[in-house]
Amino acid sequence: MASLILPTMDGKTVRYDLTGTPVQQPAISGARNRIAYAAAHVVADPFADNDPWLKPAIDWDRTIAYRRHLWDLGFGVAEAMDTAQRGGGLHWAESLDLVRHALEAAGPEDKIACGCGTDHLDPADARSLDDVIAAYEHQIEAIEKLGGKLILMASRALTKVAKGPEDYAKVYDRLLSQVREPVMIHWLGDMFDPALKGYWGSENLDTAMETCLGILANNAAKVEGIKISLLDDQKEIKMRRKLPDGVQMYTGDDFNYPALIKGDDQGYSHALLGIFDVIAPVAAAALDHLAAEEMAEYDRLFAPTVPLSRHIFKAPTNFYKTGVVFMAYLNGHQDHFTMIGGQESARSTQHLAELFRLADKAGLFADPEMAAARCASVMTVRGISQ
Repeated sequence: MASLILPTMDGKTVRYDLTGTPVQQPAISGARNRIAYAAAHVVADPFADNDPWLKPAIDWDRTIAYRRHLWDLGFGVAEAMDTAQRGGGLHWAESLDLVRHALEAAGPEDKIACGCGTDHLDPADARSLDDVIAAYEHQIEAIEKLGGKLILMASRALTKVAKGPEDYAKVYDRLLSQVREPVMIHWLGDMFDPALKGYWGSENLDTAMETCLGILANNAAKVEGIKISLLDDQKEIKMRRKLPDGVQMYTGDDFNYPALIKGDDQGYSHALLGIFDVIAPVAAAALDHLAAEEMAEYDRLFAPTVPLSRHIFKAPTNFYKTGVVFMAYLNGHQDHFTMIGGQESARSTQHLAELFRLADKAGLFADPEMAAARCASVMTVRGISQ
């Protein structure tokens, strides 16, 4: 039985014996009845002679290999989003390279949608709505030129210059009138990015929601769906029931995803989730059971992933990427725990230890012996003698 020494929250150390059984992918035929995108992380190049806080270095082979892993499990890839450290170490130039590499790697049946924003425009340099529109148009043109499907990400620059809801409507109406094909819109809450506080022109979520719904109604032919990441299931359900015909809800709620995806007698949410990067094999199995109407198995598989997800995405939520990459390292998808921006240091040793325990209970370690050995090496570097 694999074991290692882990710290406890009170500063002590104890030996932990792994007990989880790796979840096996069931052989269930037939198409899934939910669309599911995993927002995918990037793998840093640990051998690059760069300054990680200033310029990212990416291991393209491992980064693309992880996307193939997600496609093989039946997921779409949400590319160059905040899970890829967009706006937190990944800049626009590297984001466009990431989009290019991923689109070239995708097969005819592989779903991929690409994050499009204004992050090459420093919010401090944004003076007007026209500046924001021009920044969006620059990225839209670049991604559409590569053949990419768009996810319109929230804009820090727009938050800075907009004076009210009407300014958001002006920007989105202009952009949506130009796009080649229907897009997804991403409403990212300020728990993920504090610079987005007051998006859609109000800090009151119900008021903001009505503004967003008005924009969707005015542009329904150009909107495939909206992903909301507010970590509030009741707000998502409320908005889901008000969506214009043809516009789909994609949950971005990493706290309450099982129930939102399952839905109720008035509808359900599709998924575009960062946690699916972490729990991909288990999530794939659960979604197969949902399509087969095997609800008990769906609930059983997802239930232990929720405490893990709530731990990874706990406040400050914008540091969740550290847990995502730690899990990729533990499961052998990369050979190191190094991140662009040096963000492997963004979570405490106790946080990583609890993540390990919760992942074990959820059956997420394909090779428990390897996971324990790799976690032990990180613990040793952080002062926990094995």
